[in-house]
Amino acid sequence: MPDTTAADYATHEVLNQPPDLPDHDAYGADTALAETVARLGGGWAEPHLRMVGRSIGSAALRGLARDANRYLPELRTHDRFGHRIDEVAFHPAWHELMGLAFGHGLHGFGWSHADRPGAQVARAAVSYLWNQGENGVCCPASMTFASIPLLRTDPALAAAWEARVLSTRYDPRPVPAEGKAGVTVGMAMTEKQGGSDLRATQTTAAPLDAGGPGGEYAITGHKWFFSVPQSDLFFTLARTRAGVSCFAVPGWLPDGSRNLLLLQRLKDKCGNRSNASSEVEFRGALGTMVGEDGRGIATLIEMAHLTRLDCALSSAGLMRQAATLAIHHARHRRAFQRALVDQPMMQFVLADLALEAEAAMALAFRCAAAVDRSAADAGEALFARIGVPVAKYWICKRAPPLVAEALECHGGNGFIEEHPMARLYREAPLNGIWEGSGNVICLDVLRALQREPASVAALLAEIRAAGDRRLEPGLRAVGAALADHAGLETRARALVGALAVLLQASLLLRFAPAPVADAFCASRLEDALPGGGRTFGALPETGAARAIIDRAWAA
Repeated sequence: MPDTTAADYATHEVLNQPPDLPDHDAYGADTALAETVARLGGGWAEPHLRMVGRSIGSAALRGLARDANRYLPELRTHDRFGHRIDEVAFHPAWHELMGLAFGHGLHGFGWSHADRPGAQVARAAVSYLWNQGENGVCCPASMTFASIPLLRTDPALAAAWEARVLSTRYDPRPVPAEGKAGVTVGMAMTEKQGGSDLRATQTTAAPLDAGGPGGEYAITGHKWFFSVPQSDLFFTLARTRAGVSCFAVPGWLPDGSRNLLLLQRLKDKCGNRSNASSEVEFRGALGTMVGEDGRGIATLIEMAHLTRLDCALSSAGLMRQAATLAIHHARHRRAFQRALVDQPMMQFVLADLALEAEAAMALAFRCAAAVDRSAADAGEALFARIGVPVAKYWICKRAPPLVAEALECHGGNGFIEEHPMARLYREAPLNGIWEGSGNVICLDVLRALQREPASVAALLAEIRAAGDRRLEPGLRAVGAALADHAGLETRARALVGALAVLLQASLLLRFAPAPVADAFCASRLEDALPGGGRTFGALPETGAARAIIDRAWAA
């Protein structure tokens, strides 16, 4: 028999497969992001953001994200001797990601640089970038970020916790906070029977002293979703004689023993799998009342306001990453003797994805700027009051269809677990649920319309600032909808979607290149009430598709 080698029996070469993304600066490669950050006052943070961008754009971080989602957290309720320990064990990749994220200031950059203009815009950019890297770590960082205003309502709480909360040192050890370099903050709101209806809370709190704000209570009950159960401090709701109240619950007691927070199981989630979520029993857990007795939901509003902004930023970051991956694939994959990116229908799809992603980023960052300016500018505070829920609703609604379309651009390769698109696809719906599902957010917008009409005026003024006649039909339709008080709730989703699209159009008309703004207006403002359903790739005839794609692919 003649000598043979494996090459003699080869059936094919591996050809026409796009390579992995190269290492790159995810901030520097994003022209629209860099322009927006500079315009909104955060340009001073560019060296830091470029450092974050290089980390996010690295193969090393993609590998960590892959491992953290493959090797999932595990609940350890007892040690081998039978002692209750209630710990969550993570793969080392998770801890390395958390160390990087907290080192980058994902949780505290805006507060630590509050003396600089645009501090929350710069922190929003860190969040936007990290949501392109690994979404799991963004949940604990978001709640830790949003806890600062709540801590500051109680000087004793702030003195005990703020410095450690803002530390850029991640310390995962399951030990009392007093011995740690940095801490994380979690939340426990949702109960089985209530869901978004927090007034249905059944968990109870019994005073251990005189009670009232700053008083200590024993908290008993069950929480259906206990976010980031390995945290050092938690905010939760429980019922007193006065009503539903807010409490700060430490993970450890003053004597160094575990607080009575008994973890029941970890949730087996569709997405966000690297991040642990659990069920918990409070069995007389020690907690301190924060805010007024019976006014717990109102106390938590500012924290919820910030986490809702983070949901909008998170979905915008997801959309950007999905569009980036789709464009990367199309630039390297060939079919019918041409690169996909050079084929007309694919150009329209890719350009449409890039438009949607840039509009989402523009809206989320405008809201971050309003939050940043709220303390000094009453008009910005009014805009933030309604702009944040509008952005949260619309951007989180648009993320799942965009990610699904971007996945389809990859064909079957996008639908396998080895590809990052699979993780984005599972992740995309979550922000629409977190911090209030779509109907809850629309009801919040309606509350602003009814109780704070000046906030609506501030939002409409922002839309009209573009001074473009293409916005007028939509503004007239919105005005008619606002005037029909009887039917407002049934049309709330259409109204909130229309406000979001009009605001996005106004921002792009003022600050984006003409091909981007014109294509967005032509494709999104055609309805009497913008914001309805539409199909990606159904752009009007325009020669700007490739220019839009190239803007999204600045690298």
